[in-house]
Parts: sequence; C-alpha cells; structure tokens
Amino acid sequence: MNGNSQQPQQDGVRVRMADGAEKIRDTLSMSIEGSLNISTVQTAWLQTLDPIRKGRPKNVVIDFAGLINCDGAGLGLLAEVRREVAAWSGTLGLENLRPDLQSLVKLAALSDPAAPQLNPRPRDHFVVGAGVWAASVLSESRAVIAFLGEVSAAAGWLLLHPRQFRMRETFRVADGVGSDALPVILLLGFLIGTILAFQAATPLGRFGLVDMIPTMVCISVVRELGPLLATLLLAGRTGSAFAAELGTMTVTEEISALRAMGIDPVRFLVVPRVLATIAMAPLLAVFSSVMGIIGGYAVMANFGFSFARYIAQVRHAVTYKDLVGGEVKTLVFGLIVGGIGCLRGLRTGEGPGAVGESATKAVVTSIVLIIVADGIFGFVYYYLKF
Repeated sequence: MNGNSQQPQQDGVRVRMADGAEKIRDTLSMSIEGSLNISTVQTAWLQTLDPIRKGRPKNVVIDFAGLINCDGAGLGLLAEVRREVAAWSGTLGLENLRPDLQSLVKLAALSDPAAPQLNPRPRDHFVVGAGVWAASVLSESRAVIAFLGEVSAAAGWLLLHPRQFRMRETFRVADGVGSDALPVILLLGFLIGTILAFQAATPLGRFGLVDMIPTMVCISVVRELGPLLATLLLAGRTGSAFAAELGTMTVTEEISALRAMGIDPVRFLVVPRVLATIAMAPLLAVFSSVMGIIGGYAVMANFGFSFARYIAQVRHAVTYKDLVGGEVKTLVFGLIVGGIGCLRGLRTGEGPGAVGESATKAVVTSIVLIIVADGIFGFVYYYLKF
C-alpha cells in the first residue's frame, strides 16, 4: 500500500488505492483508514464505489489496517460494496480486520462474498413461471372444490339435525343479500335491456328486422344477461362482504374461539350464508330479467310497438326452457359466490391489509369462476338442445 500520505485524524476517513491499481483489471486493492462512521461514510462511499463501478474488477481487496472504528453506516458501505461486486460474480476480500470488527462484520453476514441474501434472485425462466402459475391454480382449485364439498357435507348434516340449523340467521343474511341489492338490480336490469335494444336497432333496422329486436332482447336477458348480471353484482357486493366479515372474525380469533368451544365454523357461519345466497340469486335474476324486458319496451315504444304487441312477441319468443335454463345457472352461481366469499374469509392471513386482500380475492375468484361456469353451461345447453 502507498504509505506516503499523512496519518488520518481521529474523526476523518481516507480511502487509498494501491499503486498501479488503475491498470489492473482483475484485482482492485484499496485501504480504508480512520473513522468509518455516519459522519464520514458519505466521503468514503464515493471514493470506494466509483473505482469499483468503473473498473468492474473480478477481485476487490480492502485493507483495514488503518481503520480506527466502524459503526452501522460503515457496515452499510461494506454491504453496498458486496452487492456491486456480486453483480458481476466477483469476490470481496477484507484484510487486517481487528478481532472486534471482524466479529461485527461476520455478524452482518458481509464476510462471505457468496452470501445469498446479498445476491439478487435471478428471474425465473418463462417455463418455470408458467409451471409455478399452473401449480398455484391447481392448488387453489383443489382448495375451492374441497371447501365446497365440506359445505355440502355440513348442509347435509344440518338437514339430518334441523334443530342445529340457524334459520333466523339465514333469513337475516337473505334479507341483506336480496332486498338490499334489489334497487341496484332493478336499475341495472332496466339499463341493460335499454342498451341491448338501442344497440340492436341500428344493424337490424338496415335489413328491415326491427320486429326481431324484442325477441333478441328477451332471450338474451332471460337466458344470459339477467342471471349473469345479478350474480356478478352479488359477487362484488355479497361475496366481498362475506369475506370481510369472516376475515375480521379470523383476524380477531373469533373463529379460533368457536373451534375451541367445539363449534364447527362451517356449520355455524358458512352454511347459512351460502344457502341464503343460493336462495336469493334466482329471485334477483328474475327481477333483473323482468326489468331488462321492460327496458327493451321503453325503446321499442319509439318504433310504434304497443305494449300488447310487445308482450305477445315476448311470450312467443321466451319459453319455459329459457327461464329454467337461466334459473338453474343462478343456483350454481349463488353457490360460487357464497362459498368463495366464506372461503376467502376463513383463509384470511395476518396484517392490517389481510381483510381487504381477502375481500378482493373473493370478488376476483368469484367473477372468474362464474364466467367459467357460464361457459360450461353454454356448452352443455348447446349439445342438449336446451
């Protein structure tokens, strides 16, 4: 090391490069002398890291023979040096450390150049990422299926033990699920029917098929959009409420208290909510479909359709198969909304954002499963000619 400069003061720091270090690409040697603390680390930071970043040497050797003391800020400098060297798979050597400083550096896990916590984790290959995602989806699917099976088994047990069934709680939940959501359902159903009629008027009018608008609107609303709209609203409103309510009970350990008292949370809390959602979903779908039909008439009245003519065309277009097909969907959709909302609530983790995260997952999972189930119903109905 170059020893021609003066000894550093007690409260100062000096970083020296070895003679000819600028010409050596594989190894960069330097020394840090003086006090390496929070008041001096800013000066040493630039003098130490700039040569390393410019030269990118494979080996960096730092001599601490002249180091007087070092605090947490100095350890932060060593950690940054370690990260820079590790970026191009280099090695870091620390020489002439006093025993007390050596134990401090070792405690901070900075003495090992290959310390894994200081190496950035390499990005996974696309195939690996796809595999991890597929495994996560399969795991979540298995958990959902297992939970729905557990809910079904608990509901069957309650049928055999009707005195254990919380009928009053079921009616209370049904009131919140159904009547509170009804105004929004009526408004959205009316708007959907109006929008469908307006959107169909222009293209069908070009071919003189205005008379087909009521048929198209009514079948679309009764078979598809009415049930789908009602259950999607339930997913955003009721599913998130179930997840937040049960999630809060999980965080406050009320669920654990129920288990400690020998009460099954699925029978006590989940089954009433799921049954209430299943019962209310078909009724909300009927109201949504009726308002969609009324919304279609509000547009068709502008084309000279009388109410009697419009209703006659609706009765001719919509059959019992359309009504039954739409209502059967809502039973499954209601099971999905209620079951997923309760599942996410019971699986709430810890932390201030856990309840909100569970509510968000409940909504997203319910919507995805509803769309998937609707696609399956469409496939089955097509081949059954239903």
